[in-house]
Amino acid sequence: MNRMKPTTRLRILDHFRKHQSASVRELSRLLGMTGANIRHHLAVLESNDLIEIVGQRKEGRGRPMHVYGLSRRVLGDGLDKLAGTLFDVWLDGVADERREKDLRSLAERLAGGAESKAPVMKRLVRAVERLNELHYQARWEASAAGPRLILGHCPYAAIVADHPELCRMDAFLLETRLGASVEQTAKLQLSDKGLPFCAFLMVGD
Repeated sequence: MNRMKPTTRLRILDHFRKHQSASVRELSRLLGMTGANIRHHLAVLESNDLIEIVGQRKEGRGRPMHVYGLSRRVLGDGLDKLAGTLFDVWLDGVADERREKDLRSLAERLAGGAESKAPVMKRLVRAVERLNELHYQARWEASAAGPRLILGHCPYAAIVADHPELCRMDAFLLETRLGASVEQTAKLQLSDKGLPFCAFLMVGD
């Protein structure tokens, strides 16, 4: 039975797994392809967040060349463990009143500003923009009870089960951006498409 040959992109990824990094020139020699073809494949891999530029290297005369390697998303990291540990250390033995104050302070920093005097519609739009800068995949919708903010992705999903106080931080973040009180109405609830989401209702202005 004949095995299918690995595609060029799979060969590039395999090279990075074995050798960590390579330049366009190195890959061109290795795979017997033109630099233009290699750059095309690297651009596709980079657009899919599989590789990234990890450095520069001088190869002969001229400007230093980019060196590519596997992306941080592919390699993984320990940020969830680090963040969880930092929360454990930070909040260990802290009184509830102080915890709320510290979470609000953290949320205010993440919020990146407040627009309490702007029209409600503008505040909602700007709040969604800020949330999406922070990777929440947010949107807002009108409801009979008031504006409802939908968070389609939890950036802290890896640690939120051990640190539910992050939901309070989200509420404080929204209150800072909106200049109004919010109430959480859904927590990692499944949508019609089977995807988890959180929701907050704007209850005061």
